[in-house]
Amino acid sequence: MTGRDGFGQLLRAEWTKFRTVRGWVIGLVAAALVTVLIGLFGAAASNFSCSGPNGQPCAASTPPIGPGGEPVIDSFSFAHKTLTGDGSITARLTSLTAVSSSDGQAPVEDTQPWTKAGVVIKESTTPGSQYAAMAVTGGHGVRMQHNFTGDIAGTLSAKPSWLRLTRSGDTITGHESADGVNWHLVGTVTLPGLPSTVQAGLFATSPHHEEITESFASASGTSYPTLATAEFDRIDLEGTRPDDTWTGDNIGDRSGGRPDGGSPTGFEETGDGVTVRGSGNIAPIVAGRGGLGKTVESGLVGAFAGLIAVIVVAATFMTSEYRRGLIRTSLSASPRRGRVLAAKSAVIGSVTFVTGLAAASIAVPLVRAVERDKGHFAFPVPTATELRVVVGTAALLAVAAVFSLAVGTVLRRSAGAVTVVIVAIVLPYTLAIASVLPTGPSDWLLRVTPAAAFAVQQSMPEYPQVDAGYTPADGYFPLPPLGGFAVLCGYTALALGVAASVLRRRDA
Repeated sequence: MTGRDGFGQLLRAEWTKFRTVRGWVIGLVAAALVTVLIGLFGAAASNFSCSGPNGQPCAASTPPIGPGGEPVIDSFSFAHKTLTGDGSITARLTSLTAVSSSDGQAPVEDTQPWTKAGVVIKESTTPGSQYAAMAVTGGHGVRMQHNFTGDIAGTLSAKPSWLRLTRSGDTITGHESADGVNWHLVGTVTLPGLPSTVQAGLFATSPHHEEITESFASASGTSYPTLATAEFDRIDLEGTRPDDTWTGDNIGDRSGGRPDGGSPTGFEETGDGVTVRGSGNIAPIVAGRGGLGKTVESGLVGAFAGLIAVIVVAATFMTSEYRRGLIRTSLSASPRRGRVLAAKSAVIGSVTFVTGLAAASIAVPLVRAVERDKGHFAFPVPTATELRVVVGTAALLAVAAVFSLAVGTVLRRSAGAVTVVIVAIVLPYTLAIASVLPTGPSDWLLRVTPAAAFAVQQSMPEYPQVDAGYTPADGYFPLPPLGGFAVLCGYTALALGVAASVLRRRDA
């Protein structure tokens, strides 16, 4: 009837169709349930056991927590003196090398890109405490780093290099120099609440040597510690300090002191300088395979199964009209066929979004509670990031539902539509995260297929100062969260355009 065929009436009609078909309602309820239950089952089934020397807990199971609340590695050799109030430390690093040994072999030269040594001002010798450092690295030149996540590149890469840190209240300024005369400002950082008395000195550390070998459907790796040796001279510590002698500490030492099988960690004073040997790293812990930490998205592993249920419901929401011949009635009641498709898309997208949002909002806190009870630590993220992961998961499911409905409109057959969407979204994601393919092809799949939208679930950043896999299997995607989601939106818009054209051109 005239005046009764507006878009609002179409929305109401399509909503009435959806809510009165028991199978569709049950399908979305099932999608929500599997999203929550699979996440809970995975958390409940996750266990780890770890014991250190003499039955003590492993350090890896209770990592230090950095100033930003993130779990960190804070392991290095530290030759230090107490510094009270404002002051500075200057030193020339003349040599930096690292060695490693594996399987009982003799030590070999093995300087890592992030092997590093330099000067540091640290709140205390407690692992995880605040610090600022000027360091020379094995492959990334001079860097100013602070509080584990901050990293500023300098301009020098050759050795010897002069390094200087200057404290003024809570502000630390870092300079570099090639000759000890002309100084270049690298950066200025603030360490809030830095106490009056701190530790200032020289450090050296070197991360594990890691090798990853990839093959079809598998990946394997080896890892063993490396030991850095750094030689310093022209050392000058200015400011009020109660002691004049160097004190040595192996901060957060997990290596047993001899990672190369011979030379011990620590420091020694030479005729005109200090030599420091250290192993480990000063960096945030990166989430990934084999890690004991859990991320926000680990509570949403069930969304993958929920997606399959959503695909089936959304496809049949359209294809059932063709199968039962009801599409003729729908198009007779509203001859403007594009509006019919828009109304169906709005209804299936909206109900799926609400369902996904409810499921994700329930799954994340419940799974985290179970994981904490199991002894896993949770990687902290800003509230905005957690909200983006939860809402993004719901949006992913909603847009995938619209995509499935559009494909169903074009193919008219439920089996064909479901198969096409699963091949487009589910299959690439499975191949990528299950390490069926090497990292290169996996990254490619997650750039150009609708499965790129799963990037919206990534909560952990990639740290440029930490070498790690950063692969899809570890929860890292090649596109940024919104960029990956935009890929799925693009495919959905294209599918809707084709569906609208087909719906207008052919008979019902």
